Amino acid sequence: MNDPHSGHGGTQPKLLATTIAALGVVYGDLGTSPLYAFRECFSGSHGALIEARNLTGAASLIVWSLLLVVSVKYLFIILKLDNRGEGGILALSTLIRGVIKRRGRTDPRQVLMLGLAGAALIYADGMLTPAITVLSAVEGLSESAPMISHWAVPVAVFILVALFSIQQFGTGKVGGLFGPVIFTWFVVIGLLGVRALWSHPQVLFALSPWEGLAFLCREWRHAMPLLAAVFLALTGGEALYADLGHFGTRPIRLGWFALVLPALVLNYLGQAALLTADPSAIRSPFFLLAPEILRFPLTLLATAAAIIASQALISGAFSLTTQAIQLGCLPRLRVCYTSEHAIGQVYVSADDHHLRLVFLCGTRRMGMVSRENGADHRHVSDH
Repeated sequence: MNDPHSGHGGTQPKLLATTIAALGVVYGDLGTSPLYAFRECFSGSHGALIEARNLTGAASLIVWSLLLVVSVKYLFIILKLDNRGEGGILALSTLIRGVIKRRGRTDPRQVLMLGLAGAALIYADGMLTPAITVLSAVEGLSESAPMISHWAVPVAVFILVALFSIQQFGTGKVGGLFGPVIFTWFVVIGLLGVRALWSHPQVLFALSPWEGLAFLCREWRHAMPLLAAVFLALTGGEALYADLGHFGTRPIRLGWFALVLPALVLNYLGQAALLTADPSAIRSPFFLLAPEILRFPLTLLATAAAIIASQALISGAFSLTTQAIQLGCLPRLRVCYTSEHAIGQVYVSADDHHLRLVFLCGTRRMGMVSRENGADHRHVSDH
C-alpha cells in the first residue's frame, strides 16, 4: 500500500527494506547521542551529584524528552505537515504561505524569509557536522589503536571524500549500505542496556515522568545546564522531517517505534544502572557498559555509526537545495532523481559552469529568477 504522505509512485519496495535503509540515513545522528548525552548531565561544573535518585531522574528526563519531542512532536504531528510528500523547513514555509493565500490574503514574504533563514542554518550545520563528526570518530578510534593517531586527519579526509563520492548512487543505495550497520548498532546498544538493567532493575523507575520533575526540582540551580545536556539526546531529530521525501512516513515511524526508541531507552537506563553501581564509570559510561573483551569491537562499531551520522544532514541538504531551486531561490542546478518510486530521493551535482552561475546569481536580489528557471516545475507547491 502506498504511503499517502511519501511522495512515492509506481512499484514500491518492501517496507522492511525501506525501513532498514531509512535507519541508515535518518537515525544515525540521533542514534549516536548515547555516546555523550547521559555523561554530560553529570560532567563539569554544571553536573549533578552522582547518586541513585539523580541518575534515575536524568534518565527519566531523557526518556520523556524522546517520547514527547520525537514521538509526539515529530512522528505524530510534524510528519503530517508534508508538502506533496516533501519535508523540511522550506516545504513547511511554502505550505504556510499557500494556506494564507487561499484565505485571500497577500503572499506573506516574511514567511519565506524565515524559511530561508532556517535553511541557511541547516546548510551551516551540514557543512560543519560531517567534518567534525568524522574527525572526532577517527580521533576516538585512535585511542584504542594508537598506531593511527598520527594519521587521524588524512584518514578523516579519505573517509569524507568517500562519503560524498557515494552520494551520486542515491539515498536508497546509500541507506541500503549504511542501514545494516545502524541496525546492528541499535541492537547492540539495546542489549548493553539490558545487561546493566538486569543487575539494577530499580532504575526502571525512570519510566515515571515524576522522577524527572523531582530531579529538576532538587537541582533547580543547575536546571538550565541540565536541560541543555538532556537536549543533546535529541540532536538529529530534525532529520526525521528534513528527510521525509526520501522514504515517506511509514518507514520512518516503523523504524523509530520498532527499534530506535526501545534501543535508546534501554541504553540510557543501562547507563544509569551502571553508574548506580559504579559512579567512577562516569568517565565513559557508554563504553564501560560492555565487557572489556568487547570494548574494541564496540569502538569500531561506534566509529562507523558516528561517521554514518553525517548522512542525515547530507541527504537533508540535497532535499533543501532541490526545494530552493523549485521555489526560484537558487539558480538551476543539475538535480538527479535517483529513485523511480520516490521523487524525494535526489542528488544535486554541480560542475564549474553551475558553480559560476551560483556565484553570479548570488549577487542579485532574491526573486529575480525568471519563471522559466523553475517556477513551472515545482514539486514543493504553494498550492
